[in-house]
Amino acid sequence: MKSPDQPSLAPRVPPGRTRVGVIGCGYWGPHLVRNLHEIGEVDLLAVSDPQPQRLEYVASRYPGVQLFTDHRQLLASDLDAVVIATPIHTHYSLARDALMAGKDVLVEKPMATSVFEAAELVRLAQAGGRVLMAGHTFVYNPAVRELRRLVQEGGLGRIYYGDAARLNLGLFQRNANVLWDLAPHDISILMHVLDEKPVMVSTRGRAYVYADVPDVCYLELQFSSGASAHVHVSWLDPDKVRRLTLVGDRRMAVFNDVSSTTKLRIYDRGVERPSVDSYGEFEVAYRHGEIVIPYIAWREPLRLECEHFIECVRSGGRPLSDGEQGLAVVAALEAAERSLRAGGLEVPVEIPPWSPETSAPHPNGTAALAHADV
Repeated sequence: MKSPDQPSLAPRVPPGRTRVGVIGCGYWGPHLVRNLHEIGEVDLLAVSDPQPQRLEYVASRYPGVQLFTDHRQLLASDLDAVVIATPIHTHYSLARDALMAGKDVLVEKPMATSVFEAAELVRLAQAGGRVLMAGHTFVYNPAVRELRRLVQEGGLGRIYYGDAARLNLGLFQRNANVLWDLAPHDISILMHVLDEKPVMVSTRGRAYVYADVPDVCYLELQFSSGASAHVHVSWLDPDKVRRLTLVGDRRMAVFNDVSSTTKLRIYDRGVERPSVDSYGEFEVAYRHGEIVIPYIAWREPLRLECEHFIECVRSGGRPLSDGEQGLAVVAALEAAERSLRAGGLEVPVEIPPWSPETSAPHPNGTAALAHADV
């Protein structure tokens, strides 16, 4: 799972098994617990959650795992690494506690609720020589990895634009908006596939069910290469949609995560640049080529993500979805929230400078916004 431009450091965990704990066992936590428990070289030693009934669930399926209602007890255990799957507004404080306790950390998306918090986590990890990884699961999806390969090798040509839709009926959260809940997936996919960070964002949305919680949003992201992307996220749609279309000047591609059989299609279709005939009219030539369905060896993306995290813990390597990618996604979300509140105004995506030797940049006045169960 490691890309060639991510060199590993000397192994930090001795040969043997890696000791891991999980903080949070609500909506997403049980999936992480299952995957970590099934990885051969991992000892899942502890799980913490403030709700006893969730710990009872763990006890009934994974006897022998230590259970705590206080995450500080878990962090005091003899662990190499910690996985955090709690409500978003707790990500920063829990990840900070874990890093300061000397643990490597995988924290679910988004990594924090503000640029200030995310930059501080990156600084702490760098200063302490710890692994910090953001849970951008779709980056580990084999079809997304293949799409990135095609784009980076020029298989689609110059990318004109992307169009993403992530829609379903629910899961509603009273103290979260759909932007922070769903958009991190598509922002991280686009960043990974294009190998670029967004530089500008414009967002419009509406709140229908709760007056102060937008449940439908439309984002337009601009990248320095000239490519743009539209992202539609909604909790109010009758169909479950997880789709990304990329249009290049050579070919086009559609990633459809809902499909159980065909996750990726490549279309040899497009429009040639128009010419002008003798009457001064435009003549447009359309290309209707074949559809290619590449063979993709499928594995559960969350399993690949967990395995990659363990590999980085053992080697000291840089994660594919490292803290800096997590910071960039949070910066895009924060800019998108500012645009949403300003009625769709274009807002620059500003990723602050940081270094292990300096404290995190001072907050710029933007509030922590999302409070969602992952």
